[in-house]
Amino acid sequence: MAIDHRILIADDDRDFRLGLADLIGGLPRRFEILQAETGLEALGFLRNQTFDLALLDMHMPGHTGLEVLAFLRRETRGIPCIFISGDATDAVREQALHEGACAVLKKPLRPELLRAEVRRVLRIDAA
Repeated sequence: MAIDHRILIADDDRDFRLGLADLIGGLPRRFEILQAETGLEALGFLRNQTFDLALLDMHMPGHTGLEVLAFLRRETRGIPCIFISGDATDAVREQALHEGACAVLKKPLRPELLRAEVRRVLRIDAA
């Protein structure tokens, strides 16, 4: 069974990561989803593996989501990122977009908005 997309979910809240994985799993594709609890763990995955999308939380131990985005930009890795934060102020949103995020979503997430953004970034038809 072939995998269509590999996605990294980086968030220090285990239940939130599992919820995101369930929401994405409901889309009409086969996904391999890897999960990172810290910014440092996320960087390790991103340095050593290929991903089609990364979902990054702002506040994580080790490195923030913004620091992970800055790393991806410096390394010129073309991994699309959706930035997720309960702290998505205008300043945070602007900085995340400046660092290369494709979208910035505020917690708590609306499931249909997350699915729509994942479909848009990965170019998946809404079928």
